[in-house]
Amino acid sequence: MLVNHQHFRTIWPDFTGNQPRVKIIDQTKLPHAFLIEEITHLTQMIVAIKTMQVRGAPLIGASAAYGIALAMLENTSDSHLAESAKKLIASRPTAVNLNWAVQRMLQKLNALPALGRLNAAWDEAAAIADEDIQLNQAIGRHGLVLIDEIYRLKARPLHILTHCNAGWLATVDYGTALAPIYAAHDAGIEVHVWVDETRPRNQGASLTAWELAQHGVPHTVISDNAGGHLMQQGDVDMVIVGADRVTSNGDVCNKIGTYLKALAAHDSAAFGHHIPFYAAVPSPTIDWHLNDGVNQIEIEERHADELSWMSGRLANGDIASVNVLPKGTKVANPAFDVTPARLVTGIITEQGVYAPSGLINMKKSI
Repeated sequence: MLVNHQHFRTIWPDFTGNQPRVKIIDQTKLPHAFLIEEITHLTQMIVAIKTMQVRGAPLIGASAAYGIALAMLENTSDSHLAESAKKLIASRPTAVNLNWAVQRMLQKLNALPALGRLNAAWDEAAAIADEDIQLNQAIGRHGLVLIDEIYRLKARPLHILTHCNAGWLATVDYGTALAPIYAAHDAGIEVHVWVDETRPRNQGASLTAWELAQHGVPHTVISDNAGGHLMQQGDVDMVIVGADRVTSNGDVCNKIGTYLKALAAHDSAAFGHHIPFYAAVPSPTIDWHLNDGVNQIEIEERHADELSWMSGRLANGDIASVNVLPKGTKVANPAFDVTPARLVTGIITEQGVYAPSGLINMKKSI
């Protein structure tokens, strides 16, 4: 996607200089600063994943793959490969793409002698990144069909609500939930996006609004609790979110607060509105081993400081963090929730759009 009219991926290798390195967009600095960081060691990549310099399930997967490649710069032995994989998998527990990418790297490298692993690791990480882009472009095409159908039916500009950030910043490029929106905008369909601020890290306000502006897509940031009201008033035509993990039966694990949006969309029928709720995910985000998201998915509990402190730009232009809670206040900070399949209209994948109960048909085709 474009940043100030220049194309960027969120992560890419740099083979100039004495040894390979990985470059990332530091997403903790957006929207106030666009900074590119160099990652030269596995430990740096783990920190980048944990602190959410890189975030979003597909991007976490690609970052983990490049983390393995960086680890191979240090030591290509079996023991170091296994230990590096273990550390990466432990860095964030909820997003299934991380484990998927690490296991794919292990399968590739374990089949090779130690001397052949370094170049193969960089090649395989690059392949994972390139494939992510292709998957997301396909998601955009399939999602565009859904948007176009509603646009033709409504015969007016469409209002689409999204939660958190599932755009190109959450992937290597193009995005998942935002890929159909970008495709629709580029096709001349009039779309407007309601952007949930997405507390506590404000990925909607900080990241989604920023990248939509870069692409020229009309949008409005709303408080997290405004979505239900807008749906009651008929001001939302559809909801599209991303996901960090989808179970085989169609339960959707996504950023905390997603479940409430699905409940509101479902209940809007009582007010005479039909608001479909879609999750847009590439196939590596589907965990075929699980069939009960509420009871089987581990929900990451993040640090209390994310809720206690907020970062922003002061009137004088300086960036500062301020504490918003009374001293001594206890904090609970679950990062994700699970939307049951019964509230999900469909899953938009690179293979097409599936009802939650139809995901098993997708598994047969991949």
